[in-house]
Amino acid sequence: MADSKRKWDLLSDNTRRRCIEETIEFFADEHDEEIGMIAAGNILDHFLESVALEIYNSGVEDAVRLVKERFESLEMDLESLKK
Repeated sequence: MADSKRKWDLLSDNTRRRCIEETIEFFADEHDEEIGMIAAGNILDHFLESVALEIYNSGVEDAVRLVKERFESLEMDLESLKK
């Protein structure tokens, strides 16, 4: 599984397994429908391919914004130390 990771598949094997199990449970609980591991994996793959990189990039952009804000704050603090 790890050897054939796709660019958009950012999940560890354990997380992927857990998501597949949760997808199976979701369909059973919410739709009263039984799906197998292959179908659940295909559903997970579809959503990962559709949105995973967008979500990941959004997280990176949030981190960049936070670092910039902290740096500006640090810069102001350092300026205030000048005599």
